[in-house]
Amino acid sequence: MKIKLLGKNLCHVRNILENYGLTECQNETPELVVTYGGDGALLGAERDFPGILKLPLRDKETAPTCSLHETKCVIAAFVNGQLKTSHLPKLVASCSSGSVTGINDLVLHTADYTTALRYRVWIDGELYANEVVGDGICFAGVHGSTAYYRSITKGTFRTGVGLAFSNSTEAVDHLVLPETASVTVEILRSTGLIMADNDPVKLTVNVGEKISFHQTGEFASICGLDEFMCQECRHLRHHRLTSFRGEKK
Repeated sequence: MKIKLLGKNLCHVRNILENYGLTECQNETPELVVTYGGDGALLGAERDFPGILKLPLRDKETAPTCSLHETKCVIAAFVNGQLKTSHLPKLVASCSSGSVTGINDLVLHTADYTTALRYRVWIDGELYANEVVGDGICFAGVHGSTAYYRSITKGTFRTGVGLAFSNSTEAVDHLVLPETASVTVEILRSTGLIMADNDPVKLTVNVGEKISFHQTGEFASICGLDEFMCQECRHLRHHRLTSFRGEKK
C-alpha cells in the first residue's frame, strides 16, 4: 500500500508503520494518507488529498490518548482490518469570486469585527429571513455539529445539515435541515468573509452578492474515526489542558 504521512513529530509513528512493512511513497499518488496530529491535520489532509482514504492518529506530544487508542494500537487495528471506515459528506460555499469546501463547517462572518453583518436568507429558494443582523452564519455537517455549530447553539445533530445564526439581534431559530437543503444568503450591509474548516483561504463578499451553501455529493473517507474521536481520550486532553491552566495561575 502506498502511504503518505503528514504531521509533526513523525519519527514515532513512522517507526511503528515500518514495523508493519508500511513505508512512505515519494512521488506517487498515495492510497492512504496517515495524519499525525489533531483535527486540523485531518481537515488539511483532505483538502490536499481529496477522496483518498485517511487514517488519523493523535500526536502523543500534544494530545494524550487512552490505552486503547495509543498510536501502536490504532495502527495494529488498521493492519488487522478492525477499523470502520466513515464517509463524511463535504460542504461547499460558492459566490461570484469562487468557492470553498469543508467537512466540519462553512462560516460567513463579518469582515469588520466592529460592524454587524446585515443579510437575507433563503432555504431551498423560499425566503426564510428578510433581514438578519449579527456576526454571520454557520453551515455545518454532522461531523462539524460538535464544533462551531455547538458553540453557537449548545446542541448537536446526527443527520442532515445545521444552520446557526451567530449573535443575531433577531429572534431567528437555529435549524437542522435535510442533507439535500440549499441555503442562499444575500449581503445587505457591510462586508463578509466566507471560511471553510481551518482553510487559510477566505473569500470576500460585498453588498449585493449572494452565497450558496449546500452539500457537494462528495465524501471524505476516514478510517478509525470513532477511535480518533474517543470520549475517554477527549476527557484526558481536557484534564491536561485544565491542569496546565491551573499551573499557570
